[in-house]
Amino acid sequence: MASLTFPKHSIPPLLPNQTLSPRHSLFSHNLPIISNSSQSQFYGLRVSYSSSFSIPSSSTSVKGSIFAKVNKGSAPPSFTLKDQDGKNVSLSNFKGKPTVVYFYPADESPGCTKQACAFRDSYEKFKKAGAEVVGISGDDPSSHKAFAKKYRLPYTLLSDEKNKVRKDWGVPSDLFGTLAGRETYVLDKNGVVQLIYNNQFQPEKHIDETLKLLQSL
Repeated sequence: MASLTFPKHSIPPLLPNQTLSPRHSLFSHNLPIISNSSQSQFYGLRVSYSSSFSIPSSSTSVKGSIFAKVNKGSAPPSFTLKDQDGKNVSLSNFKGKPTVVYFYPADESPGCTKQACAFRDSYEKFKKAGAEVVGISGDDPSSHKAFAKKYRLPYTLLSDEKNKVRKDWGVPSDLFGTLAGRETYVLDKNGVVQLIYNNQFQPEKHIDETLKLLQSL
């Protein structure tokens, strides 16, 4: 699972001739923002905090998210990846039927497990619409196999271990690039994108939105 430790930043200096009274100071010297060595698991990312973490200076650079390269009405870049059984699977294998391709951060993280199980629970509806469901993350095939077995996932999981496909498709990341994005694409039977849906924090909404679109095709 990914890990992040926030860097120690100093509070930016005041403008010339500008002062703050104790009453209006940004932080009390005796009041830490977050306690030492606290950790949390957040949608596939383990975050460590430091009590000295404070507002970054204006000179701090932040790497932005990747801009989308795949747009509605276009055909996305092809790929060949290994599935949970170690077999090569190409995007072209699904041509001729609607296909839902969803990128998610990591196996077993809370949000990804909810999303995977929601796709599982609605799988008959996807089959009725004649659609295939394909999940993609950076986990290896053995992780996918264990994940699929544990939650009885009836669809294909593909391993994009170097995140090449994620980059080729331009899937945007979250939390300033520290968390892999959660984005779903619906391709029609000709392999053309008809829907792009991005929602990191409501993973189950992806199923509702894709089914709405599929039922209208």
